[in-house]
Amino acid sequence: MEPYWDLTFDADGDVHPAQRDRLLSGAEDAGITDLLVFAHGWNNDQALARRLHGRFFAPFARLTGPGVRLGYAGVLWPAMRFPRERIPDFEPSAAPDAEPPAAAAPTLDEPTRRLLARLFPGPGQADRLDRLARLLEERSAVRSRVDEFARHVRDLVAVRETSPLHEFADDTGAGEPAMLTDDAVEVCEVLVAALESTGHPELLGGPRDRLWHGARELLRQASYYTMKRRAGTVGQLGLGPALGLLGADVPGLRVHLVGHSFGARLVAYAVRGLPAGASCVASVTLLQGAFSHYAFSERLPHDRSRGGALRRVPARVDGPLVACFSRHDDALGKLYPLASKLAGDSASFRGLWERWGAVGFDGIKAVDGAARVRLGAALPRRGCVSVDAAAVVRRGGPPSGAHSDICHEELARVVCAAGRIAGA
Repeated sequence: MEPYWDLTFDADGDVHPAQRDRLLSGAEDAGITDLLVFAHGWNNDQALARRLHGRFFAPFARLTGPGVRLGYAGVLWPAMRFPRERIPDFEPSAAPDAEPPAAAAPTLDEPTRRLLARLFPGPGQADRLDRLARLLEERSAVRSRVDEFARHVRDLVAVRETSPLHEFADDTGAGEPAMLTDDAVEVCEVLVAALESTGHPELLGGPRDRLWHGARELLRQASYYTMKRRAGTVGQLGLGPALGLLGADVPGLRVHLVGHSFGARLVAYAVRGLPAGASCVASVTLLQGAFSHYAFSERLPHDRSRGGALRRVPARVDGPLVACFSRHDDALGKLYPLASKLAGDSASFRGLWERWGAVGFDGIKAVDGAARVRLGAALPRRGCVSVDAAAVVRRGGPPSGAHSDICHEELARVVCAAGRIAGA
């Protein structure tokens, strides 16, 4: 995996300038023809993210054709994975990330609090986290305590009404998810029911513990909502402009963007953030993308007056925009629609999965001419393509299922085919 460059961004999308400059000069000096750029999803530290980059990039050198000089770049951005969520192909972490006991209580342990403190810096946030931890420890049967917990969660993720971050929070229209506005007890009950459907091993105990498992899941999903918003920010304001500079400095360089989970959202928004006239992105591959399957739609099926936030993106890619999806992804198939439903939406419980579904669970929807193919089939040279990757993306335990099962040569072959860099 040489040559390789890190490309680090902060939560506002500001790039590490020395790393960017090393990439710009290094790609030209090394005579790179094709640059693979991978953006991780929910990872707690840069070391783990680099290991994921290396594992995914490993097959490419033997898959590419003659005349291709590959370079590799890993996008590092501040994200968080809740402890105890296992990642296929990686050694189980040492405690406290080890598998929990079957009847573990819904608590907020110290390692998780430290991770949340990094995700939510700022005045008063540490006090909110302390209070959330105490409420989970008490697990009161009084309804007002659940309401208080939800209020602190909502304050934790809130941004100012005038903040530009609102632009990056939703892929299909303005508004906050219902989990941040609706009745707290009802939200917690719905979330814990979804957890139970994944076969989650911790949901034992009486009705009180069950409700507080839902409260802890509300906190987890709210933190992922923040990362979803951050991924759009980093992509459009950070990676997109950096790629524009790269294309201007190294004419003819072909960039192939690959993203996993929220990293898929990041690279899609990076294309939206390309400077006018930039044409260096040759392909985009989304692996278990954690954003709306209607994001690329010109007209939303349930509201023909609006389109997806990324509807202009496919036209800016000089090649196909590919979404790999799997029905074995419980994070996207069972929890994401509940966490994405907007306040005030009147869709039935059944209808949620169609209206608020994720591209990594059932592919790209409501795009004219979009293709749907099996894994290993030939890809169109342009436009949106959904690839059913369930044959290989199938491993992983509750609550996320196969969401992180992405290190497969078959998926590397998809990237090579999309970028037209595959060998014979």
